[in-house]
Amino acid sequence: MGALTLHYLTNLWNSLDFGSMKDLALRLVSVFLCLTVHETCHGLAAYALGDPTAKRQHRLSLNPLRHIDWLGLAMMVVAGFGWAKPVPVNPNYFKNPKRGMAVTALAGPVSNFLLSLLLLGTLSVLWSHGRSDLSAFDLFLLETAILSIGLGVFNLIPIPPLDGSKVLFSLLPDRAYNFLLRYERIGMLLLWALVFAGVGSSVMDNVIYFVFDLFCRIVGI
Repeated sequence: MGALTLHYLTNLWNSLDFGSMKDLALRLVSVFLCLTVHETCHGLAAYALGDPTAKRQHRLSLNPLRHIDWLGLAMMVVAGFGWAKPVPVNPNYFKNPKRGMAVTALAGPVSNFLLSLLLLGTLSVLWSHGRSDLSAFDLFLLETAILSIGLGVFNLIPIPPLDGSKVLFSLLPDRAYNFLLRYERIGMLLLWALVFAGVGSSVMDNVIYFVFDLFCRIVGI
C-alpha cells in the first residue's frame, strides 16, 4: 500500500502545473491584500467615529485570517466576485448614525482606490529607473491594482448590502432608511442574480478601465 501511495503521489507531483500554481498563489496574495485593507479600513473608520465594536472583535488587523470568508475567497479567486466577513458596526455609538454608517461604508472603497494608487505609484518609480522588461513583480502590482479598483467600484454599487447602498440610504428620510435596512437580504439576492446573469458587466468593465487609466495618468505611467 505504501508503494502504491508513493507512486500515486509521484504521478500527481509530476502532473502539477507549477506555473499555474504560482499564478494562483499570487492571485491569492492579491485577494488577501485587497480584502484585508478594505475590511480593516471599515473598522478603523467606525473606531474613529466612536464605535469600538470592531476593535473588541480584533478586526482592526492586517491579518487576513481575521477577515477572510473562505467561500467568498474562493469565489473571488475563481470568478472575480467574492466577499469577506463583514466588519461588525454598531451605529448607536455614532453621534449621527446615518452619517457615521455612510462614512464607515465609504472607507472601504476609498481604501481600495488609495491602495491601487500606491501600487501603481510603486510601479511608476520602478519604471522611472530605466527598467524595460515587465517582471513578475510588475505584473503582480498591476493585477493587484486592477483587482483593488474592481473591488472598490463594485462596492460602490447602491444595492444592499454593498457599501454604496449605505451611502445612498444616508440621504433618505429616517423612515425610508430604516425600512430599506430591514430588507437588505432581498438586495443580496438581487445582487447575486445580476452578477450571475452578467447584467451590467460591460459597464463595470468600462468604469474599472476608466479609473485604472485615470490612476495611471496621476502616477505618471
